[in-house]
Amino acid sequence: MAQIREVCQPPEIRSRKSAEHWVADVYLRDISPYLTRVLLRTGISPNGVTVIMIVTGFAAGAVLLIPGIPGGFLAAFLGQLQMLWDCCDGEVARWQQRSSPAGVFLDKVGHYTAEGSIPIFLGLRAAGWPGESSIVSYGTLLGLLLSVLVLYNKALNDMVHAARLANGLPKLPDSAEVGTPTRARVRNVRSLVRFFPFQRAFHSVELTLLAFLASIGDAIAGDLIVTRILLLALVVLAVPAIIGHIVAILTSKKLR
Repeated sequence: MAQIREVCQPPEIRSRKSAEHWVADVYLRDISPYLTRVLLRTGISPNGVTVIMIVTGFAAGAVLLIPGIPGGFLAAFLGQLQMLWDCCDGEVARWQQRSSPAGVFLDKVGHYTAEGSIPIFLGLRAAGWPGESSIVSYGTLLGLLLSVLVLYNKALNDMVHAARLANGLPKLPDSAEVGTPTRARVRNVRSLVRFFPFQRAFHSVELTLLAFLASIGDAIAGDLIVTRILLLALVVLAVPAIIGHIVAILTSKKLR
């Protein structure tokens, strides 16, 4: 285990500012080496682990079609499990020294799949799936709209890398300084947002945790009202999140 931690979790991995999700820092990186050791014994490739991550992320959304708290709980569990697989595929790659562009591509497929599909399933859940009118309901339409907004917001980060590549700029260092806005007003607004970091709600982990909490609220209310309120709130909050993201990028050093 000590060798796995040394090889698979070097300081430059654990100290990454933007590439690590908070659940990885809190506990996933502590338990991932144990799963990685099991995976290494099977001979599975890093890309094979990533494929499992893709399936798990999609399943995290699909289980929201299961009514009640069980569906919400399974979504939250699979959302955590997806991130655990995400830790392990990189650890397996570093142990086997098999990093590749295909692996990076599949990793992005996994995150886009999860974060794009969870809102759709959340919308179907809010619409009362499998009711006869659920497909054409406002809940379903809001879920589809939220999916588009979440994917657009997520794609902004890849747009930055594409813009830099098109202009022959080097790869961005993974540090907080690069993403810090250079304008004081934008920095002040960003500091205020830290007290209510709503922009984090659009990651698969947060989305599934919120869906789970909403399922508990629904059970208490005896209706889907809490899930519907959550869905509407996420759509409303996605708009300023996107605008703020664009402004933060344009006023930082990411495009310089």
